[in-house]
Amino acid sequence: MPRSPVSTARAGSVFSPAMVFLLLCTFGGFAGFYLLLSVVPLAVASGSAGAAGAGLVTGALMVATVAVQPPLPRLLARFGYRTALLAGTVALGAPSALLVLSTDLGPVVGVSLLRGAGFGIFVVASSAAAAELVPDHLRGRGTGWYGVANGVGAVLGLPFGVLLGDVLGRGWVFVLAAALPLAGALAAIGVRAPRPAPVRRARVLSGLADPPTLRPFVLQAASTVASGVIVTFLPLVVPHALAWVVPVALALQQLGVTVARGAAGALGDRYGHERLLAPAVLATGLGVLSGVWADRPWAVLAGSVLFGLGLGAVQNATLTLMLQRAGRAGYGTASTQWNLAFDAGTGLGGAGVGLVVEHLGHDAGFVTAAVLLFGLLVVARRDAAASTGDTGPLCEPTVHAGGTGELSTVGDPPRRP
Repeated sequence: MPRSPVSTARAGSVFSPAMVFLLLCTFGGFAGFYLLLSVVPLAVASGSAGAAGAGLVTGALMVATVAVQPPLPRLLARFGYRTALLAGTVALGAPSALLVLSTDLGPVVGVSLLRGAGFGIFVVASSAAAAELVPDHLRGRGTGWYGVANGVGAVLGLPFGVLLGDVLGRGWVFVLAAALPLAGALAAIGVRAPRPAPVRRARVLSGLADPPTLRPFVLQAASTVASGVIVTFLPLVVPHALAWVVPVALALQQLGVTVARGAAGALGDRYGHERLLAPAVLATGLGVLSGVWADRPWAVLAGSVLFGLGLGAVQNATLTLMLQRAGRAGYGTASTQWNLAFDAGTGLGGAGVGLVVEHLGHDAGFVTAAVLLFGLLVVARRDAAASTGDTGPLCEPTVHAGGTGELSTVGDPPRRP
């Protein structure tokens, strides 16, 4: 029987040529995205639009990202991963160069909508391709290395975007933010992956009614709510005299995420990804509480490391479990669901918890995020119990994201006691 272009590469290594090209594409796309994440709102706020305009451009970016994701499983099946990666990186990168011409609110909102749509396509296609391009028993390592490429892009993009804007001018940042995703598009040409099977009914939203899909979705969303709280409110509560703490804390957090995603992939493949959920959720909850002690630098920095490690482990474990339970034919749907949890959680962390902060203060916001995570430890434990084969109400059959309703045994990793 004929073999697919990547089938021979699946024999036992994560780093097939196609996977290396995917990781390069991933780095380029995320680096370009994160370079402008703070720079564009700053540019708008420094003009006549003020803080409200800054919030509007970020909102436009996220709305477009979420809006394009539900139909993506069908589009991936029709056009394939490479075409989607090319479209996503080009739409993410090329409009950034237009910001050189104007940073007025109207044009920036338009650019943000285009970039958000490109980012939505890019993240779904890249995360699904990361699972497709590795052997089933190494899927956790594959998504882990995908997380590392993502994280390195964030670690470099977030601080250097602001720094380069201050030193060289924002125009150079806009050009670089266009060039990096376009370089990623060149790398995407080398991503040779089999096209996903046609999807009869992509069940992106209705599929969340299945408990084996809903549990990691909820845990991923809750962890990104906490991330949104940290990113939004930590800079506001640290005393001005300790302003150096904020960039260091955010950098340590992102480094922790990057390290944890890589380590969680290897540990999950060996011991079971569901076993990582409870300790990772616990670490994330304890880490977000550090915001309560914003006037104590070492508490904030230690909490940021703990938070990043927990968040990275949650991200990798939930992504791998959702892909594993979907089966290979449902990778596009599972990737879309996971990214919806990420985007919705991030938005709720800033806007939803913001209502709590407005009425009860900043400490209440950090405590709310922590209590949410601690409360969901029961969900993490239930997922581990169901996945290890316990009988009774905790053990539901794993339903494919494509909607087959069958028990999924595709790609279950070997377990060691």
